[in-house]
Amino acid sequence: MEFYPWVVIAHVLFVILSFGAHGVSAFAMFRVKSETDRPRMAAVLDLSTTSLMSAGIALLLAVLLGIFAAMMGGHFSRLWPWVAIAVVVVAYLLMIPLASAPMSEVRKCLGMTVRGDRDDAPPRQPGTDAELAVVQARLRPELVMAIGVAAIAILVWLMEMKPI
Repeated sequence: MEFYPWVVIAHVLFVILSFGAHGVSAFAMFRVKSETDRPRMAAVLDLSTTSLMSAGIALLLAVLLGIFAAMMGGHFSRLWPWVAIAVVVVAYLLMIPLASAPMSEVRKCLGMTVRGDRDDAPPRQPGTDAELAVVQARLRPELVMAIGVAAIAILVWLMEMKPI
């Protein structure tokens, strides 16, 4: 039995699951930018965090399966798999300052915990409405979405056309 097609199918499945879960967080950024009700904003941020955990696990599996499929198919002798890996890394690195950091600032301003907070740290005091407006204004969901969609388009093109 040939396993290569099944590995490719599993890779594509986990890519779809990862991008779907990641899309929840992307759309949450649009909502957080425009939301004025703090409890609703906190709920959206919690949903975003949960979806990103699922997206991260699915992306890790997608990358591992993609590497395994590229090895099985003998594709690492070509340039396109390396470019695809670079696109994923660049998109990930861009999302930290453009998405993750600004969303963490909103969480802090709402008095919520963020990654890296110590368990024994005292509760964070919420910021003022003016401070919240400032951190919300720093959100750039349109730019984040444009980068994400461009990365997806490039990845699909590379994997379907195998141009280089």
